[in-house]
Amino acid sequence: MIRPSSLLSFVSICLFSYSAQAQFDPAVQKAKEEVKNILNNAYEQDKKTTRQLWDFAEVGFKESKSAALHVQHLQEAGFNVTTGVGDMPTAFMASYGSGKPIIGILAEYDALPGLAQEGGNSEKVIIAGKNAGHGCGHDIFGTASVSAGIAIKKLIESGKIKGTIRVYGSPAEEGGGGKVYLVRSGVMDDLDVAIHWHPGNKNEVTMKSALAYKSAKFRFYGISAHAAASPEQGRSALDAVEAMDNMVNMMREHIAQETRIHYVITSGGKAPNVVPDFAEVFYYIRHPKRDKVVEIFNRVTKAAEGAAIGTGTTMKYEVIDGTHDLLLNKTLADVMQLNLESVGGIAYTEDEKVFAKNLQKSFLGTIPPIEDAQKVFPMKVELTAGGGSTDVGDVSYTIPTVGLSTATWVPGTPAHSWQAVSCGTTEIAAKGMINAAKVMAMTAIDFYTQPATIQKAKEEFIKQKGDYKYQALLGDRPPALNYRDN
Repeated sequence: MIRPSSLLSFVSICLFSYSAQAQFDPAVQKAKEEVKNILNNAYEQDKKTTRQLWDFAEVGFKESKSAALHVQHLQEAGFNVTTGVGDMPTAFMASYGSGKPIIGILAEYDALPGLAQEGGNSEKVIIAGKNAGHGCGHDIFGTASVSAGIAIKKLIESGKIKGTIRVYGSPAEEGGGGKVYLVRSGVMDDLDVAIHWHPGNKNEVTMKSALAYKSAKFRFYGISAHAAASPEQGRSALDAVEAMDNMVNMMREHIAQETRIHYVITSGGKAPNVVPDFAEVFYYIRHPKRDKVVEIFNRVTKAAEGAAIGTGTTMKYEVIDGTHDLLLNKTLADVMQLNLESVGGIAYTEDEKVFAKNLQKSFLGTIPPIEDAQKVFPMKVELTAGGGSTDVGDVSYTIPTVGLSTATWVPGTPAHSWQAVSCGTTEIAAKGMINAAKVMAMTAIDFYTQPATIQKAKEEFIKQKGDYKYQALLGDRPPALNYRDN
């Protein structure tokens, strides 16, 4: 007699055995070799594309040229492309094929303000007249995702695999929550699996959760007056911002240590001798758990209300973004890990080693060896870790999701830095980009040919999600298309 628990173990073993056998099936291996050849042939064009995107350096919801370039390539490849998805002018959904499974690949292409660094330079050199830069590598992110999607399309077209491939152009990941609006619009509801990646300084499958977060702009309105002749007639909106900031900073002692709160004063007046009648501060609140983010955000809004009362001003706030933590799926990650190990890491030329060592001189803290770029790191599950946030989290609460990062930057390079921008125009970045495209395409092939793996991933997804019913942390607001405007 087989006990229920033994039966479950037996089924799991059978599913794993099937997955392993399917993965090393000669036809599957042949398909993987074909997509690698397709991507190798596209390498030079992909490098040109990523350089164009690097030059565009368009910030969130302003990526008109960047999105158009990706759409052009997908249409030329034979995809059916819908633009303006989720009420976002720079979002798109490209689809090819028919039937199940439906695999989605996520693409990003927004830059960061204030990071206009000269490319390929190991010293900080700001480009005059340029306001933004790709400090998180989204120029190569979108390019690799589109290229992987086109490679899979060619296999579907030739009849080597069956199903549907989709590429989702998701704008404004950096604080605009583009994927949240894609999820909310329902265009991902019928996906079986979503695949993503991110530029980084090492090669690893993503099994580290991200921080949930919520952001808002707090705006204070006061009364202007001459700061010297009649200060008693004024009510300073800047005083209100500073009072709020002081209260929030005191609150840090009384919240969980995993919490991250950061802010910038985006408007604080125009002249010292005029009492500011308007001031604005932009806040991010993060925590590993989405419910804690909501709780702490509510306390921050109370501090804003108190600041307004104490300074005789009025306050309004606008929620800008909110994203979930990342729901991990080990079933999918195990498959991706094998493909990452098959593709391997990035080998540097002697000139690249010189550039890397010179760039590392500008780093703070522990500096890893540049040989780390050649390594594929073992998969490590960290459920409550992660220093950043991503709108992929909302996708992961909708469908089973898996991702990776590759060494597109010199080991030790911090994200959102001039050093990351500088790496973006180098062959180092291009090598990491094509490796990511290969891993995503090869992993997609496994999912197309392993229905049992998809089924097991869905069962894990249901168990992980539990009885939680997804709700966007940013509420029902429309996309904040001008959130980068001050």
